Amino acid sequence: MAQIIGGLAASHTPTIGFAFDRDKRNDPVWAPIFEAFEPVQQWIAERRPDVLLFIYNDHVTSFFFDHYSAFALGVGRQWQVADEGGGARDLPPVQGHPALAAHIGRSLMADEFDMSFFQERALDHGCFSPLSVMCPHEPAWPVQLVPLQMGVLQFPLPSARRCFKLGQALRRAIESYPEDLRVAVVATGGLSHQVHGERAGFNNPEWDARFLDLLAQDPEQLAGMTHAEYATLGGLEGAEVIMWLVMRGALSQQVRCLHRSYYLPSMTGIATAIYEPLGQGMAPAAAERHRAHVDAQLAGAEALPGTYPFTLERSVKGYRLNRFLHQLVQPDFRARFLADEAACLAAADLSDDERRMVAQRDWQGLIRYGAIFFMLEKLGAVVGVSNLHIYAAMRGQTLEDFQQTRNAPGALYSVAGTQAGALGWDQPAV
Repeated sequence: MAQIIGGLAASHTPTIGFAFDRDKRNDPVWAPIFEAFEPVQQWIAERRPDVLLFIYNDHVTSFFFDHYSAFALGVGRQWQVADEGGGARDLPPVQGHPALAAHIGRSLMADEFDMSFFQERALDHGCFSPLSVMCPHEPAWPVQLVPLQMGVLQFPLPSARRCFKLGQALRRAIESYPEDLRVAVVATGGLSHQVHGERAGFNNPEWDARFLDLLAQDPEQLAGMTHAEYATLGGLEGAEVIMWLVMRGALSQQVRCLHRSYYLPSMTGIATAIYEPLGQGMAPAAAERHRAHVDAQLAGAEALPGTYPFTLERSVKGYRLNRFLHQLVQPDFRARFLADEAACLAAADLSDDERRMVAQRDWQGLIRYGAIFFMLEKLGAVVGVSNLHIYAAMRGQTLEDFQQTRNAPGALYSVAGTQAGALGWDQPAV
């Protein structure tokens, strides 16, 4: 089974990435940052985690307020560096671990955490600023990464208590994963800072020290604090340290602090810390019970003939295909597709098999492969095929035979809107 071998904590101020990219290791102003991360680098090199579960918050880079989630788990195959305004940093993408991420997602949902899930969103300095100093990455990173993006910028936020409980649920999720993996849980953000308003530049080193003491020794006290209390002591943006409680909740009740550092060069108290759990991991029998709990909601669905639940695993597998079909809701892309479908398919980031299924309108094959039906009905609306034609094809029937199973055999429809061409099947009843 997977095991949590430790918890790492690090501030994620862009100061860190700036110093790294401009090679300021020998500058006395910046040197303490690199010194603080040296024990973290050494721990990762020695303990060799396979996966980092990386808790961070996006800074309105890849996530915007048109849809803002409290807890968003990354389940994709690879994570790129985000462009935050001046071009992306010169860092290679880091590989994900979709299988572990899917298990964690199912486990958290089973434990009644209402998660959202994302793929192919670039990660900003909330992740890559500390990660770039944690381990070497040329030509590639030595670890895989599962990102957990926390919505801590727009109130209302999850409470500190909820974050601590999320960490406890993460521990159950990770330790019940059946594959042998070494996982480190990384928390980022903070410490004290405020970057807006007349209070910009606020810091509280005394509180930062107290917070680090309590994180190791009495996280329950931190879990009981309100956002206003965190903002009062550590600045409004400094309240993002509730993310550290997620990491702490994922560890055992008692931990050993192997390293702790603190440096306040300018706007943010920069801290790093390493914790190793002292308690035992989940017993095999308990892990088996938890996996049954995780799988309970869909247990038996696999026996339903012709039924393909759209799971996270299917979503990852079919992502490119579903993304291509989803672009048909864009008028410009739709026009290009209708003007020269072959060229549009040839230019797409699709496999040959995926292109073939779209070109041949292999509705049954598309569903079995990993397309979700609601992409098929969009394709149907564009090419003039009704939903009922698609339903019939998925069942391996002619439209006429399928319609005989309906209460109103003459009813045909699609989601085609005002820009749809002539629909040959949309004829008035005689």
